[in-house]
Amino acid sequence: MPRAKEIAKSGRRTLKALDLFCGAGGSSLGARAAGIRMVGGVDLSDLAKKVFKENFPKAHFFRRRIEGLSASSVKQKVGSIHLLLASPECTNHSCAKGAKRRSEISRLTAFEVLRFAKVFKPRWIVVENVIQMKSWARYPKWLKQLQGLGYKTNEHVLNAADFGVPQARKRLFILADLIKEPPIKIKFRKSGIPVRQVLNMNGAYEYSTLRKKGRARRTLRHAMRAVQQVGDKRPFIIVYYGTDGAGGWQRLSEPLRTVTTLDRFALVRRINGGHKMRMLQVPELRAAMGFPNNFKINHGVRRDKIGLLGNAVCPPVMTAIIKTLLSSDSGTGRKNNG
Repeated sequence: MPRAKEIAKSGRRTLKALDLFCGAGGSSLGARAAGIRMVGGVDLSDLAKKVFKENFPKAHFFRRRIEGLSASSVKQKVGSIHLLLASPECTNHSCAKGAKRRSEISRLTAFEVLRFAKVFKPRWIVVENVIQMKSWARYPKWLKQLQGLGYKTNEHVLNAADFGVPQARKRLFILADLIKEPPIKIKFRKSGIPVRQVLNMNGAYEYSTLRKKGRARRTLRHAMRAVQQVGDKRPFIIVYYGTDGAGGWQRLSEPLRTVTTLDRFALVRRINGGHKMRMLQVPELRAAMGFPNNFKINHGVRRDKIGLLGNAVCPPVMTAIIKTLLSSDSGTGRKNNG
């Protein structure tokens, strides 16, 4: 394990990271953009493995249920690391679960992060999850145990829309540092980028008639609310599946609402005298998540790809966090951001 003084003096190009619950690699991509070398990823999904390996071919991948994966054996493969990234299972914390019963076994995967932290003892740890994780009964115990490993911690609630991402997506980030107090503020890049900037409006994708036979009444209600507000000629986005508590539609001049694992957003336009619609496509959702165009997501069917994107961390947010962690003038204190 690198000593504290060695870690503090390490150049950014030499810093290495491991990503737990890595999925397709959103956090890893953000870390790489901040100058970190990704040496490994852990996830149970075979599809995640294929996508991750295509984008991080030199990194080790461990396709195992994390509860049965030896942290010591992983360390033997990847060596010492300076940064541990983790996005423990979030569905059973999220309000998206609705009234369905929560799985405590699933939520307990957060404690696996502590097990890996104890073995690797990296300088920094960044844990991402939905905001509702803080309401979990075991969250105070989990945080106390992390601090008991010697880490100073700070919690941040960050909106991806404040980091140059054309999506309103709030998430909880727990920052941990072995040597100094983590920063109390993450520098914002640029806020309010409209979803219009990531939509393909040149007719590359096929549209269907909005009022066709069999169309759900809820879909039509969402569309009619939008027409009443923006007029008959302006395009807009509707929530095709599910509800969002905001009328089920939005303007193109706003960041896209939170991308989920479901194919939920449709673009509605007036074409040849009538309203037509189409679902947002994978390249558009990839851009709305802040992934660059060169990020490869060539495995799985459409539903699989949307699932991977909806589960991911927006890379620009992670880049900003890590750059702030690495900066020499990070602030001190324990105030929350957001």
